[in-house]
Amino acid sequence: MTKKVSTESYKGVRDFYPKDQFIQRFLFETMSRVAEAFGYEEYGASLLEPSELYENKTSEEIVSEQTYMFTDRGERKVTLRPEMTPTVARLVAAKRREFAFPLRLYSIPNVFRYERPQRGRLREHWQLNADIFGVSEVEAEAEIIALAHRIMTEFGARESDFEIRINDRALLSSIYEKLEITGEKARKATRLLDKREKDKNFKKELVEAVGKDAADKLEQALEETSSTAYFEQLIGILRNAYSIRNAAVDTSIVRGFDYYTGMVFEVYDTSQENKRSLFGGGRYDNLMEIFGSEPIPAVGFGMGDVTARDFLETHGLLPSYAPATELMLCPLSRDTLLETLKLAQALRSADVTVAINYSGRRVRDMIAQADKMGIPFIICIGEKEIDTGKYTIKHLESGKETTLSADRIADHLFSSAG
Repeated sequence: MTKKVSTESYKGVRDFYPKDQFIQRFLFETMSRVAEAFGYEEYGASLLEPSELYENKTSEEIVSEQTYMFTDRGERKVTLRPEMTPTVARLVAAKRREFAFPLRLYSIPNVFRYERPQRGRLREHWQLNADIFGVSEVEAEAEIIALAHRIMTEFGARESDFEIRINDRALLSSIYEKLEITGEKARKATRLLDKREKDKNFKKELVEAVGKDAADKLEQALEETSSTAYFEQLIGILRNAYSIRNAAVDTSIVRGFDYYTGMVFEVYDTSQENKRSLFGGGRYDNLMEIFGSEPIPAVGFGMGDVTARDFLETHGLLPSYAPATELMLCPLSRDTLLETLKLAQALRSADVTVAINYSGRRVRDMIAQADKMGIPFIICIGEKEIDTGKYTIKHLESGKETTLSADRIADHLFSSAG
């Protein structure tokens, strides 16, 4: 006997049934619409990348512990992308002479990380990546933050629902230099700082990484730095040009990726039910160097669908499900099926989304099925309808019925939807 295969999905990934996919589509369409409103162009790339793309420049934790890595039949080390920034940097480096700068790009790829599934974190998720290349000035950083802010408000969020916390990795590098924290010590310190809110042993591990004196001075320097000319300029642009009032300096934000060189930011949910970082990004001017390319200034962010959905659910902002199908046609016998098919094709040509019920069941059963599926309108088609050319359209929620000729059905549905 053949062994039964489980219907469970792989741990840490999701199946998207129609109602789930409806929300996913809402997320993606909102992200795309806002990104394009800011002048960003969509791109795509394979989820398979050479493993060397992530070595040395991505977080060591991700490379050594969280990547799905394998050796292919050609003995090449291959990785399922754990993030998108190295990929877009590779794409830009490959075609840099063909692009006009500033270059604005966005994508909504799926990415993979082998980690313990929990709220806000899965092994596969989708995320918006938006990046601007070729601008070293603060205006690029302000634009990226404004794009992230606009997406949140287009989801329906108020500024009080989230906050944007900003820091400058250049400031952190300057502190490291003064304290003579260099090389691997600096990388370890940055990763520890990135996780300090979640790490109960943060101070102990920081002391082990850089020494007690340096650890104390590092924390003190970060606490004492609340404003610089750069921060004032950036916050000023956000407030005066973009009317953003929920952005502030937070020197505890460092972001764990090694490639960040300047501004970094994270967007936080302010709800006590979901008080956590949602997503973030920053400036990475030197990533192109791994391709033997001249540096190109770049700044961007990634917004994951899992934390975005959790945010919407927490704040009551999830969209109500509405099926794509507007109308169900129910032939009352096999004799009326051919004319039903013809009517369906005519309505589809008029941009009506139509499903046909082939069950041959009783009228009340077909109405119940349409209602269960959330389809708002139904037409039952018998000999009388075919002979007269008149069709009764029933709106299931209200029970209202309207009888019309075939050529008026589409207009009636569109006016009812409006």
